[in-house]
Amino acid sequence: MTKSELVEKVVANHKHMTSKEAEYVINEFFHAISLALSEGERVELRGFGSFTTKKREARVGRNPKTGEAVQVPAKVVPHFKPGKELREKVDGNC
Repeated sequence: MTKSELVEKVVANHKHMTSKEAEYVINEFFHAISLALSEGERVELRGFGSFTTKKREARVGRNPKTGEAVQVPAKVVPHFKPGKELREKVDGNC
């Protein structure tokens, strides 16, 4: 699902909301999550999951084209852990 499809679903379920308003709310939602993660905070949405950050150590990687060793610097990456309800919903569809 793309962001525009998400906007369409929100508008379809909330007839009083315009697509511009729905898009604004969704953008603000994602911005708030991004901002919290960039400040090192944890974001927990009960029943859905939690967003955290994980530190990846520096390592030596390989260029897949040439096989040459490449130094990959340490970095912090976002991580999502699904909640129990989400895991059960997804597993129930199998």
